[in-house]
Parts: sequence; structure tokens; C-alpha cells
Amino acid sequence: MRRNMGKTKPSEVVIVGAGPGGLAVAMLLAKAGVQVTVLEKRSQVGGRTSTIERGGFKFDIGPTFFLYPKVLREIFKTSGYDLDVEVPMTRLDPQYRLVFGAGGELLATPDAERMRQAIATISPQDAARLDNFMTQNRKKLTSFIPFLQSPFESWKDLAKPGMMKLLPLLAPWRSLDQDLQQHFKDERIRLGFSFQSKYLGMSPFQCPSLFSILSFLEYEHGVFHPTGGCGAVTQAMARIAREMGVKILLNEPVEQVFVENGKAIGVKTTRHSLPADAVVVNADFAGAMRQMIPNHQRRKWTNETLAKKDYSCSTFMMYLGIDGCYDEVSHHTIYLAENYRQNLKDIETLHRLSDNPSFYVQNASVTDSTLAPKGSSTLYVLLPVTHETGSKGSNSVDWEMETPRFRKLAFKQLEKIGITDVERRIRTEKIITPSDWSSEFNLYKGATFSMAHSLKQMLHLRPHNRFEDIGQMYLVGGGTHPGSGLPVIFESARITSRLLLQDMKIEPRWESVSPISDDELVGVAS
Repeated sequence: MRRNMGKTKPSEVVIVGAGPGGLAVAMLLAKAGVQVTVLEKRSQVGGRTSTIERGGFKFDIGPTFFLYPKVLREIFKTSGYDLDVEVPMTRLDPQYRLVFGAGGELLATPDAERMRQAIATISPQDAARLDNFMTQNRKKLTSFIPFLQSPFESWKDLAKPGMMKLLPLLAPWRSLDQDLQQHFKDERIRLGFSFQSKYLGMSPFQCPSLFSILSFLEYEHGVFHPTGGCGAVTQAMARIAREMGVKILLNEPVEQVFVENGKAIGVKTTRHSLPADAVVVNADFAGAMRQMIPNHQRRKWTNETLAKKDYSCSTFMMYLGIDGCYDEVSHHTIYLAENYRQNLKDIETLHRLSDNPSFYVQNASVTDSTLAPKGSSTLYVLLPVTHETGSKGSNSVDWEMETPRFRKLAFKQLEKIGITDVERRIRTEKIITPSDWSSEFNLYKGATFSMAHSLKQMLHLRPHNRFEDIGQMYLVGGGTHPGSGLPVIFESARITSRLLLQDMKIEPRWESVSPISDDELVGVAS
């Protein structure tokens, strides 16, 4: 039974942002008996996990890979719903097609024997090492899951004996590519198992070795396509949240978080002032802090500090509704340019556009006929590019000038994976540049994946789920621990919800994940 410190009315929580993390928190808090209001500045729920609809065509705005549904399945079950009933999904096989500019292709499949055969066509010696990669990363994931399920609020959380025992397995001193060199000698194969670092907006040559678990997750637990796209997931979450009593107000941008005596006591929107016992922020962290909370009220995360942090890459997006369908092109295709390392240098160091960029295409209509009118299909085209480097007028890329040229280059690149004659077939088109991510979605520097996941910005060094600068304020989403990616964001929702309920002296009405003990950690590590 819920305990509420003697209050006669339910606790009231305001959630800023109806992205996947905010909606998951809303469901969990509502289940615990909390009165929840979600404020969303846009006209639809989902944030970057929402849907663009144009002329009968539907496109995911952001995420298109749905991985590791276990976490969200548990949140749905907690709330009294069945994810697989509410959001039908197709497990993809092949998962995606990798095309290497240096030569060769890899049709990635979760079938181990077929995957070994596919690797052998490029590097026979590496095919024999697939089992070893899977075994080691199965152990790595099992070992690290407890840390993905627990808050990290100080360096002391790192100093536990169990965590120290895990260091040889996690090898934080190695990059992802260095870690993969233990398994695969051919750089193309390593790229095939490390391009997933782009889910975090990072280079495999800079990304910590821990994230080899991303490709492992795909092969062990599957790559899924929700019918209607990933936006259908957040739409279902919003519907369920409303059924559970959550108020969701759209077209309601938050202008300010009210802070009194160092604690969040409510928010101000363009139309309302709402009091709250706690405020949860599900928005781009740096963008939200700079907009909603005066600089002097933030001790640790000041504007000056935020400006010095490392941020992920951005993306140049093309959403194309076309006549006909490219039936021979896979649901997901990743093209890895021959000059992949130079691409990354252009993005991360030189902050300029590449002449031969890598790219990703989702051709989802080969799987899902609901996304386009009959006889038509959708193409989602993503090219990783530099984030914005300064204030307006001082960025290294002028997107108003560069967009037409880069668009033409993108069409030329598509020919390398068999997508030709696109322009003539376009019925609807939308482009989003880093400048648009910044202006339309309030992403600081247009960094699509928020703060980078470097070692100096992970665990307790990321903004905390229980926000350290302001009491009664909590964070959820890719900008806080554990980080970016839908399954990890859903895990951040569980962490944040548990902390908030703990602080309010409210018993959760779901089975909580108990932090693993040091003895258990030692056992896992060994």
C-alpha cells in the first residue's frame, strides 16, 4: 500500500517532455498512484521517437532500430499491458545489409551458422571467432546489466569491490575497435560489429569497449520493426498512460522550472503555471537546462560547464516518399565508406562535410505496408555529420548554403547500394539538418545523441537521474545515466521512477529491480 507522508491528496508530478523516457516514467508513477501531468511542446507525443506523416507516408523521425524489447515489455507488464499485443513487431532476418566501400558485403543474420558463412566470404579466419565474440559479450552484458539498472551518484559507486572485479572484463582502457581486434582481424568485419557506436553518436575508435554489447544485443536478442514504425511504440505508451489516468498536454512548451529554496516546485508554460511535488525533465539535457533554469541556480551544470562538454555527432536526414518500391534493397542498409576513418575525422575533429560520406537507409516498406499508399514506399536516409560548433554565424557548416549540394551528394551515394533514379520518383520530401535539430527540437549544438558517451561522461560523470543541482528534480532520457538508445532510455525511466518514489516515501506497485550485492558481482565477474 502506498505511503504518502500523511498527505490527503496524491502526490503530483510534472514531466517535461513526452519522449519515450518521459512516457515510461508516467506509466510507472501512475501505477504507483501518483498524479502525473506530461507537458509536450510539440503537437504529438514521442519526441524524436515520433512519426512524420505527409500525404499518406509515415516516417520515423529518429530511431528505426528497435532492440532488446525486454525492458519495455516489463514496463508494459508492470502497467497491466502486453507489449506484444499493443505493438505488434516483426523480428528481422536478415537484420541489415552492410556494404563496404573497401569491397564486399555482409548480410547480417541472427542465425549463427549463416552469419559465420557470411563472414567467411570476406574473412574466413574471422568466421571461426564469432562464437568467442558472442561468449565473451554474453558474459560482459550479464556482468554490466546491474549497473545499467542502478543509479550512479558518486565515484563511490565505482569503488565497490564488485565493480573493481569487473574491470578486466569491461576493459575501459580499450576503445571499441581495440576490443574487437581480439576477435576479428579484418577491419571490415570489425566495422560490422562496431558501427552500432553511431547509435551513441560516437566513433568506434573513441567509443569505450563496453559498447561491444550493442552488436551482441542485436544478434542475441534480435532487431525488431514495430508495425507503423518506432513512433507506434510511443503512441501506444501515450494511450496507455492516458488510460492509467495520466494527463498529457500537447502544444505546451515549458518556459521555466520554478525553483524555491533549491527545490523544484512546479513549472511555467506559455499558458499555465503548474505546481508539483517533483519535476521530471525528459528533454535534451543541455538545451533544457539553458532554457528552463537560470544559470545562477545551477552549481555544477552551468552554461559554461555545458559548453565544455563533448557532444555526439549530428545527422543530415532525408525522409522520402516515392513511387514504387526498391524490393531488392534490405529493410536496413549501412554503407561504410572506404575512407571511414577520414569520415569520422571530418565529423569529430575537422567539423566539415565529407565528399564520400558513410550513410544509412531504412527501406521499411519491404516489411511494413502500412507506411505508404499502395504502390508507393518510404525511404529514410541518414548521413552522420558534425554537430554545430558555435553560435549562429560561427558554425563551420552553413546549412542554408550547403543543404542543396549535400542533398545531391546523398542521392549520388544511394546509387552505391542499388537505389537509383530516386529524384524523379519523389512524391514527398522532408530534410532535417543539424540546424533544424537545434531550432526545432532544442538539441544543444544539434547533437542528435546528446552528450557523448566517453569515459569522462559516463556513469556518475553524466547528469544524475536524481538531478544533483536542484532538489525534487529528476532526469530521464539519453542525457542522463545510463545513456542513449531506446532500451537504455527505458532503463533510465525505471531508475528515475524508483528514486523519485523513494524520495516521496511511496511504495512502488511493481517488482523493483534490486541493486546487485558486491558478493553477487564478484560471482558474476568470475
